[in-house]
Amino acid sequence: MNTRCFQLAIIAAVAGCICIVTVAEETPVAPLLAGFGVTNIVPEQPEFHMSGYFRERVNTGVHDPLQAKAIVLEQGDTRIAVVVCDVIGVIREVTAAARARMADTLDIPVAHSAIAATHTHTGPLYYGVWQRYYEETHGREQNTDVEAYKTYLEDQIVAAAEEAVAALKPVEIQYGGAHEPTLAFNRRFYMRDGIVRFNPGRKNPNAVKPAGPIDPEAGLIAFYEPGADAPHGLFTAFSLHLDTVGGTEFSADYPYYLEQGLREAYGDDFQSVFGLGPCGDVNHIDTSQRLSQKGQEEAARIGSTLAATILEQLPALETQEAPRLAMKQAVLDAPLQHYSDDDLAWAEEQLQYMQDGDVPFLERVKARRIIDLSMRDGDTTPIEVQALKLCDDVAVVFLPGEVFVELGLSIKESSPFAYTSVVELTNDNPAYIPTAKGFAEGSYEVENSRIAPGVGEEMVEAARLLLYDLKFGEE
Repeated sequence: MNTRCFQLAIIAAVAGCICIVTVAEETPVAPLLAGFGVTNIVPEQPEFHMSGYFRERVNTGVHDPLQAKAIVLEQGDTRIAVVVCDVIGVIREVTAAARARMADTLDIPVAHSAIAATHTHTGPLYYGVWQRYYEETHGREQNTDVEAYKTYLEDQIVAAAEEAVAALKPVEIQYGGAHEPTLAFNRRFYMRDGIVRFNPGRKNPNAVKPAGPIDPEAGLIAFYEPGADAPHGLFTAFSLHLDTVGGTEFSADYPYYLEQGLREAYGDDFQSVFGLGPCGDVNHIDTSQRLSQKGQEEAARIGSTLAATILEQLPALETQEAPRLAMKQAVLDAPLQHYSDDDLAWAEEQLQYMQDGDVPFLERVKARRIIDLSMRDGDTTPIEVQALKLCDDVAVVFLPGEVFVELGLSIKESSPFAYTSVVELTNDNPAYIPTAKGFAEGSYEVENSRIAPGVGEEMVEAARLLLYDLKFGEE
């Protein structure tokens, strides 16, 4: 493990009896229960600002629902919740409050809950530099709407978990991966002049080759009622940025169409919960073609293609024979990037030019990064890593931030479990988490990162330790 000054605190998050205890003979395995809950998270206030781009957008309608979707798992005395929200990111202010309430009212320990974002770029803006910018620019009560939405989002997250607890029932689980290599592309390219550039443009003759890989595997966990021929719910983790729609209508982007495709096969009551895999350097743009690849049609193409791939490969999933539910947590005290007083003065001056297309894009990104850092407390930030075990073959890792795909692949490759999925943007959003290699190469994702180089690799090591502890440690 890297010996830089990180404090790695491994916190046990296994509560009560896990299902298999070895005595003279095998003890019966406690049944695994699962429940789903869904709530609306569209802002109640009209004309709400939208997140996702370096230009102002005010919501004009709702194309498809923004939702908080919860899965609650229970076995014996162990209860675990995973909630995924159709927003650009979740912040610790909201998730910490929601997790504390779930611990108090639903008997779900804080270390046993994970709250993630899908990263839709057509959701509400409710935190960060842009929220401050619009408040200052327009001189209106924008902050009132934002604070009200934070409370509303927290309430709806808890309500989704409450609904899932009420729906708990025995389940059987099948698991595995669906291979879909046609949708995702690494957006960082080696250029002929020796630099690395993100999104170099379609048919750019100066783009040599991608600077990194993709992860074509969609991790799948399918939920069946005992003896049922078809699942009633599916958890999918796939590494592909949600930035296909654009416009000014709220939309969940391609996961909405994924759900619709699955419901065509399994009915309107089928529950699809989508977790975003590490894709900080991956998007849907095929630079070898001149297609626009934008709008609801593109989101529908991606979602329906992914649904078709999953439906085709779902029969090949393996059945979980002996569930062994457990979850553990680690926290890194990760250093943030440094800035000087002069840097901050420059950034504050640049704030007025945040939407000015004549100002170089990376300068605007840099200014936002410095202001964002100045809005944070202290020189470090907690990076929480979680690992969930469903059985001796299946695990899911939860990470904060927009994580480079290479880091997610490293976790999968080093995992002792036969199948490991990774979900990013969980519990907090410290922005981009590049690899050490990515930091050395630079470009947008590095300029838009808040953490210091090396944090990504420390995060991978923390995940690996948790997975090995869940696989081989004392329960």
